[in-house]
Amino acid sequence: MLLRAQARSQAVYRVSFALDALGSAFITLAEFAAFVLVLPRFGSLSGWTLGEVSLLYGLAELAFVLMDLAFGGFDAPNLSQHVRSGSFNTFLLRPAPLRLQIFGSDFALRRVTRVVLAAGILAYGVMASGVIWTPEAALLLAGSVLGMVAFFGGLSVIGGTLTFWTVESVEAMNVLTYGGRTLISYPMDIYGQFLRKTFTYLIPAAFLSYFPVLHVLGRPLPDGLPMLAAYLSPLVGPLMLAAAFAFWRVGVRHYGGTGT
Repeated sequence: MLLRAQARSQAVYRVSFALDALGSAFITLAEFAAFVLVLPRFGSLSGWTLGEVSLLYGLAELAFVLMDLAFGGFDAPNLSQHVRSGSFNTFLLRPAPLRLQIFGSDFALRRVTRVVLAAGILAYGVMASGVIWTPEAALLLAGSVLGMVAFFGGLSVIGGTLTFWTVESVEAMNVLTYGGRTLISYPMDIYGQFLRKTFTYLIPAAFLSYFPVLHVLGRPLPDGLPMLAAYLSPLVGPLMLAAAFAFWRVGVRHYGGTGT
C-alpha cells in the first residue's frame, strides 16, 4: 500500500515524471557510453574485453539501482531530514513495523528506467563475452545481484543510522557506497595490490561480482582461492545487511527527537 501510494503520487505530473525518468537513465547511459568509446582505443583493460567489462559493469549497475530503489528510505540524506525535523517521530507512532515504513517512505519510481538500461547492458555483456548460458551461470549471476543488493543496502542502512547521532549525513559513507559500486564495476586486476587485498579480505567486495564473473568466464580466482569463493555473494551480502540492521536497532534506541 505504501509503495502504491508513492507510485501514484509520482505519476500525477506525467511530464515531470517522464523528464525525471529520462534524466535518471541518462546518468547510466552517459557513463557507459564514455567507457564504450574509450576502451576500444586501448584494445582491452588488463586483458578484459569490452564485453567482459560490460558484464561486470552491468551486474554492478543493476544491483546498485535495485538497491537504490528498495533502500531509498534508509538513504542518509532522506533519513537525516526526518531526524532533523523530528518527523521520524511519526514513524514511531504509527501502528506498523518501523522498518517497513522506512522502506515505503521513499520509492523513486523514476529509477526504473535505469534498471531497464542496466539489464540491457548486462545482457549485452553476457552475449559479447561469450558466456555459455547454463542454469549454473544464471543462478550464479542472479545470486551475485542479490548479494550486491543486500551488501550495498546494508551500507545504506548504516549510513542512515549514523544520522541518529550526526543529524546530517556522513559524506565518508559515500566512499564505501558509491565508491564501492564504481570499484567493482571494473576488473580488480587494474588496481594496486593494497587496494585489491583491502576489497577482498577486509571489505569483501570482490566476492560480490568479480569472483562470480571470473568463474562464469572460466578464469581462475586470484591468490589460489578455491572455486567455492565464487558462490559466496548470496552469503556475504545478507551478512552485511543483518549486521546493518543490528546497528539500526541500536540507533533507533538512541534516537531522542528534536526536543520540541
